Amino acid sequence: MTAADFPHDLPEGRDEPSQDEAGPEPGRDEPRQDEPGQDEAGREPGRDEPRQDEPGQDEAGREPGRDEPEQDEPGRGGAVSGPAALAAPAAASWLTALVLLGCSAVAGAGVALAAAVAGAVLWAVTRAVARHRNQAAYLSQAAYLNQVAGPDQVADPTQAPAGERPAAGGEEWAGAVGAAFRHRLGKQQWWTGGAAARIALAVLASVAVTAAVTACMVHRVTTGPVPDLARRDVTVTAEAEITDDPRIRPHQGGVSRRETAVVRARMLLVSAAQERYAVDVPVVLLAPADGWRPLLPSQRVRVRGRLRPAEQGEPAAAVMLVRGRPEPIGAPSAVQRAAGVLRAGLREASDVLPDDQRGLLPGLVVGDVSRLDEEVRLDLATAGLGHLTAVSGTNLAIVAGAVLVLGRFAGLPLALRAVVVVVAMMAFAVVARPSPSVLRALVMGTVAAVALGTGRTRDGVAALSATVLGLVVFDPGLARQWGFALSVFATGGILILAPRWRDRLTARRVPRLLAEALAVTAAAQAAVTPLLVLMSGHLDLAAIPANLLAEPAVAPATVLGFGAAVIAPVSVDLARLLVRPAGWAVGWIIAVAQRVADLPFASAQWLGGVAGVAALVVAAVAGWLVLRGRARRRLVVALAAGALLAGLVAMPVVSPWPPPGWLLVVCDVGQGDALVLAAGPGRAVVVDAGPQPGPADRCLRALGVRQMPLVVLTHPHLDHVGGLPGVLRRRTVGAVVVSPSRVPEGEAGRVSAQLRTARIPEWQAVPGMRWRFGPSEITVLAPEPGAAPQGPGEGATANNASVVLLVRWFGPGTAPRGLPAAQGDLPAAPGAVAAPGAAAEAGSRPAPVPPLVPPLGPTLGPTLGPTLGAALLAGDLETEAQEALVRRGLPRVDVLKVPHHGSSRQAPAFLAATGARAALISVGAVNDYGHPAPPTLRRLRWLGMRPYRTDLSGDIAVVATANGLAVVVRGRGARAG
Repeated sequence: MTAADFPHDLPEGRDEPSQDEAGPEPGRDEPRQDEPGQDEAGREPGRDEPRQDEPGQDEAGREPGRDEPEQDEPGRGGAVSGPAALAAPAAASWLTALVLLGCSAVAGAGVALAAAVAGAVLWAVTRAVARHRNQAAYLSQAAYLNQVAGPDQVADPTQAPAGERPAAGGEEWAGAVGAAFRHRLGKQQWWTGGAAARIALAVLASVAVTAAVTACMVHRVTTGPVPDLARRDVTVTAEAEITDDPRIRPHQGGVSRRETAVVRARMLLVSAAQERYAVDVPVVLLAPADGWRPLLPSQRVRVRGRLRPAEQGEPAAAVMLVRGRPEPIGAPSAVQRAAGVLRAGLREASDVLPDDQRGLLPGLVVGDVSRLDEEVRLDLATAGLGHLTAVSGTNLAIVAGAVLVLGRFAGLPLALRAVVVVVAMMAFAVVARPSPSVLRALVMGTVAAVALGTGRTRDGVAALSATVLGLVVFDPGLARQWGFALSVFATGGILILAPRWRDRLTARRVPRLLAEALAVTAAAQAAVTPLLVLMSGHLDLAAIPANLLAEPAVAPATVLGFGAAVIAPVSVDLARLLVRPAGWAVGWIIAVAQRVADLPFASAQWLGGVAGVAALVVAAVAGWLVLRGRARRRLVVALAAGALLAGLVAMPVVSPWPPPGWLLVVCDVGQGDALVLAAGPGRAVVVDAGPQPGPADRCLRALGVRQMPLVVLTHPHLDHVGGLPGVLRRRTVGAVVVSPSRVPEGEAGRVSAQLRTARIPEWQAVPGMRWRFGPSEITVLAPEPGAAPQGPGEGATANNASVVLLVRWFGPGTAPRGLPAAQGDLPAAPGAVAAPGAAAEAGSRPAPVPPLVPPLGPTLGPTLGPTLGAALLAGDLETEAQEALVRRGLPRVDVLKVPHHGSSRQAPAFLAATGARAALISVGAVNDYGHPAPPTLRRLRWLGMRPYRTDLSGDIAVVATANGLAVVVRGRGARAG
């Protein structure tokens, strides 16, 4: 009997299926008529077939012919669908690896065994229960069919009355029903229990597998010759294969530039004294940066150094402190050579761009941040755009989309386009290096491409969960990497939250494109905010508008930049044609980052760690409760608008920076010096530049300094000259005065090279030099030319050769007849008035360079007004030079810039001779020198001076008031610029 011959007395509300509709395949579950309620798709119980008025799909939007689970069917349970199907096992796997990486291998093996046993017990129990319930369901269904069937249609022919054997059609029908039930019973015996049981089994299985893999990894890195040698702190010679690009990290502060290379590698051979082992374990190499920059992944090197134990939980067998340069003993692989050529080609092609753009474009396209400007990096981080330099799914999606469009224009079939996209993504991942975010995006992109090529539906949450599960099982070390976590959370936020928020925005008549952009940006930021709080205790309040403004420029910059990287090995000139428009896009991103970073409250402090996350959750719940009502939402929006208005308009009025009438500002640049002297509107004299370009540049931006007629570098130590590129950035510079001492030679030579490149005059300081700019008159007091080196060691010798300046401030005066009220742009030495307009802007062609030491003579200029006060800027003088200065005679001042960041090497007679009332100390909050020294602070107070410290107060300003000079502090939490 066929399906068309089925009795027509169906229960009310049941549609009779027809032969020409997409009916059930043989062995398909038949609907049950005795199930009340509805299943999870919202259909009446037992309905598996599509409605006849909607051919091709059922009411849930699924294709016909697909088995749909019945929630209340005993023993079987619904098919596991939705985020929980793979999200729960993925989360369990991630948490397992995160915890067990910090435990012993025995603990990991124990967890794996316990999870496996628990899974086996659960499977056995649910299988037994399912078999029992399935048999009961089978008997119940057979009894029902015998009630509604005729004598020739009984499900079991043995139950027919004697003499009433079923016809051939009846036997055929009964056999089909029996086969269907047997098939159904077999499936139910294999798929045990309901949806919850299946998820529990999947979680236990993922925990068992992840724990086993993690235990093997922990055993590998904690046992064997290398960990044993590390525990003994042995010096060894080793051969290692580099597995990632060397990361060059500058040393913060100090007297000279020291860069460290952090290299991940596989140690293959290690020898020490009488021991020699062939191994294959991951290690971390810490080495001086010299010699590591040109090395590529897969290249084999020989190094010598001392082995130290790695941190607990770090997937490395040891940390090797390398001495000297590496010795390459092998070439990188062909693939890595090709990738290196592409990266180098992009860097070369980017040389036509300005400094900030040439550093960001390779970072944006392939994650190459080797030339990224420190100031740009800080602006990106403050504006919430730091993720742009970490290659992730956005870059991969842009490249894949461009290849897909090209394949479509080329007429390639869908399957072949998918293959080409996968190949392009893999090539891009090799060039950009397989960082955690790139790996996550690559696997998800491959899943999406396969789904595209086969015409299957794509479930983003399922793909993300499967990707996390697969990657964590493949490499449990990813579970401890912040980059991987941020990538996964951001993607999850976009997949789960963005569609709902977009729909709500479009329902309120927001244009769909704008709604999409807002929803995606806000969802990603909301998802990663807990991690950012956990990491750093910061809230990026301006991240959403910054990303909305910068995002349109990311795609053209990425596509053009990657095209330039591909073309550069063939023709650099042609690649530069693509780089120039890419530079416009990158310039827009930099401009957005700078403007947003300059806003007040662009980044706010928050509690860090778990406490910060808990406080964030409480704040989010409270906000949700407050925003539930329309009236309350309007009130909150009004309050937020008022707060924003107060921050943008009222705050600069109530507590402006710089304060009106400022004469001197000590910039908070960390462990170093950077001082700014007022020289008129938009002009200043800069004394020292701090250790890094970023903080000094931000301080000058906050002060509105665009022209610097003079820059003074007191001595060539890194914490005083390292930030010179930031000081020179996009500013007009007249000349730079340096100490006659060239110690240390390395930094002194680097400064001279920078000035030659920028075509800026370099003068040596001579006592008696005097300049006047605006309210400030600057006189050089020391060092004496040809003076013998003083102090123990090279560091003290350089400190004692610091340029010492006496600064006096005067009120407005009148100009002598025939002279303008302001000096020329170039600084005038005594007896020499510079020609107006002769300033040199960094990177432009300046006027002819004046003599190295200008001639001395009487000062010409406007008549001085009333004296406002004086300050002594003593560089890093130590006791020997301080005492010599006292012997020559020291003028009394109102403000003292305490020498050498408040170190203990201070001459009491020098401090007393200054007669200062305020002592300014430029010092880093974190330093290894113990600055400022407690005895120095006590001595300053005994002498009646009030200390002001940048590590406690941030930027410090000396201002002119009606009663003399006053000190204004900006506050440690404020951002200079």
